[in-house]
Amino acid sequence: MNQTTVIRNAKLVNEGQVTESDVLLKSGRIEKIASDIQAPPGAEVVDAKGRHLLPGIIDDQVHFREPGLTHKGDFYSESRAAVAGGITSYMEMPNSNPPTTDAEQLEWKYARAAQTSGANFAFYFGATNDNIEDIRRLDPGATCGVKIFMGASTGNMLVDDKSTLVAIFRDSPVPIATHCESTPMIQANIDRAMAKYGNKIPVTEHANIRSAEACYASSELAVALAKKYGAHLHVLHLTTAREMELFDPGPMDGKQITAEACVHFLHFDESQYAQYGNRIKCNPAIKTRADQQGLLQAIRDGRLDIIATDHAPHTVEEKASDDYMAAPAGLPLVQDFLVAALELVHEGKLDLHTVVRGMTHNPAKRFSVIDRGFIREGYYADLVLVDMDGTTEVTRERVLSKCGWSPFEGRRFNSRVDGVWVNGALAFDGTQVIEHGAAMRLQFNHKPR
Repeated sequence: MNQTTVIRNAKLVNEGQVTESDVLLKSGRIEKIASDIQAPPGAEVVDAKGRHLLPGIIDDQVHFREPGLTHKGDFYSESRAAVAGGITSYMEMPNSNPPTTDAEQLEWKYARAAQTSGANFAFYFGATNDNIEDIRRLDPGATCGVKIFMGASTGNMLVDDKSTLVAIFRDSPVPIATHCESTPMIQANIDRAMAKYGNKIPVTEHANIRSAEACYASSELAVALAKKYGAHLHVLHLTTAREMELFDPGPMDGKQITAEACVHFLHFDESQYAQYGNRIKCNPAIKTRADQQGLLQAIRDGRLDIIATDHAPHTVEEKASDDYMAAPAGLPLVQDFLVAALELVHEGKLDLHTVVRGMTHNPAKRFSVIDRGFIREGYYADLVLVDMDGTTEVTRERVLSKCGWSPFEGRRFNSRVDGVWVNGALAFDGTQVIEHGAAMRLQFNHKPR
């Protein structure tokens, strides 16, 4: 972090404006933003040549699979894939093995990531039906938030006890992030599918099993609980147009309840299950084209505040299972995140400032991340240099995630990540991930209830 760098002739995309400027990075932070910055002795000079410079992406929803499932991914492999995709900070989910449902396991993750992560890191604390006292005792600076699986999950992480839900929404000292699907409704749909198909349920039934109705019922409950008890709620990975009515449009500032979309829901719809099969099986499920259009409109009008990945790697062999119930749900997405989101700009579906706001400014605001998410003097120097006229060919050979595949294989995106800095250290040069040792634990200043 002692590296000094001047980035010249960049188009800074920040806080709704594009500004031509130079940026001086020193001691891990942005020291100066101005025209014609003179490079200090020994400084590295990077000529952006008019390319766009964005704040580093903050992905508030990833599953890196450590501990317990490291044949799929780990902090080392997945953070490097993330950096190559423009992600400089991530918030990782608690459904590892063992799950992150006590203070000891939470701190284990921080210690492990400090040794191996290539990007800045934070970890959610997982809720269960029986750890409310651990949640009440949480140090607000220790975690980005409490994650509640209000829909089917692994192990004991499904929180379906109403009194426990009430206690968490009433007492959590940090923001609550929810996975919203109704487990009883999903189980009823599975029972109907098995009655029809036996053990040969086709993946084309996935959106019917993880249905729009199951999503709405659970999201409606989460929003109602947050309103009743004054909780700071963030609803993750929404998939249906109907759910959008639960959220207020407009800027995120001042909102008690926020929501997000994931990038794969903006590129795939249920008509593609026949082509991609289990490769696009995820929970909640990818749904209809009309739902996709509803999500895009909700991003444009501010009902959806954040864009994330829900990066969830599984091996090729696991995904190839012909048993619907056995095939795991989740997609590896961090390496393609930024270029896939910018493709929506090229296609005219979203504007550049909306994408940047949803991937950098709003995650920082929602989780009260200290000194990140913006290009500002004094902030940490987390930056991404993007060529909006470049191209990215998604091939299996370039995949850095341990699982070794991407749902976007064969796609050609019309942008390219040319450089990534993490706390002022060059972490990706456009071709290779660079070992830099500068990644840090994210710090939070959560707003009181």
